[in-house]
This record gives sequence, C-alpha cells and structure tokens, in this order.
Amino acid sequence: GFLRPAQNAHTYQDLVHTANKGRVEGGSQLAASWPRPPAYRYDILDLNSQIGNCIPLADIRIGTWVHDIECNPGQGAKLARAAGTFAKIMKEPAPQCLERLPSGVEKLIDSRCRATIGIVSNPNHGARKLRKAGQSRWLGRRPIVRGVAMNPVDHPHGGGEGRTKGGRPSVSPWGKPTK
Repeated sequence: GFLRPAQNAHTYQDLVHTANKGRVEGGSQLAASWPRPPAYRYDILDLNSQIGNCIPLADIRIGTWVHDIECNPGQGAKLARAAGTFAKIMKEPAPQCLERLPSGVEKLIDSRCRATIGIVSNPNHGARKLRKAGQSRWLGRRPIVRGVAMNPVDHPHGGGEGRTKGGRPSVSPWGKPTK
C-alpha cells in the first residue's frame, strides 16, 4: 500500500551506506563462508577455462581449442571466425604464443591478445545442400559458364556450329593454359 513519509524510516543515504557495508562484509556471492587456501594461477585457470570464455592467450593452456582470436591486443577478433573453425594453442605462452590456425599455418600472436575458448558453432554450414540456383545467387555466387558455350569473341574455346570440343588444349578466357 501507500507509505506515508513518517513511516518510511530509511533515507536514500542510509540505503546506500548499508548496501556498501553488506558488499564489504559479505563479499561476492561466489565467496565461500569457510576459510580456504589461497588460489594458485592454475586454479584460477580452471575456473576461467570454460567454453565460451574470452580471456588472454597467456591464461590458456597448451592444446586448447580457441576461436575469435585477436591479432593485436584490443583490436577485436580477426582469426578463426567462420562456422565450425578453431585454432589450437601449440606452445607455452611467453611474450608470444604459437597457434595453429584452421588453414594449417602456425602463427605467433601476442600473449596479451584475447581468444574465446571452444569451437565456432554450426560446423555443417559448408555441407548444406543448396536447393535452387537462386540460393547460390543470394550468397553472391555467380553462374559458371563453360568456354565452349561462349562465342569466339568471349573465349578461345567458343564458336563452331553445334556442339564442338573447343579445338585446342584447355585455356583460360585470356589464352593461358589451365592444365
């Protein structure tokens, strides 16, 4: 119901003071009420190394699969961002960390750069069957026309009456051999 000012004993100042006092006395919700030994670096690592956490490469163990990797600290994710991709940490983090990228290239990256633990979702993205030509066009892929189906002004294999073999070894539209 409606509270009259006389019944409302707490002021804004009192509420802020008690909230801050409770924060200091109680600690965070994760803090345990019993005494425990000090946390070591690898204990903290195990807490942080959950899938989906974005942490600096220096804090990630060797052999971990990561994605969305920065090239320079604070720049934002640049590497291993496509569907189903990941990179693997190969060497003990020092000033620089060695990573094997999805292409197979091994690259040295600053250990202060951040990466997300785990693999990008939807690994079957590239295996999806397109149902019609229009779906290819939606993805920005244009039709591939054979050289023998073109006119002689458009391709070295073009021209002729009816269906022909092209009359010469396989070449590009500019006359360079392709095989």
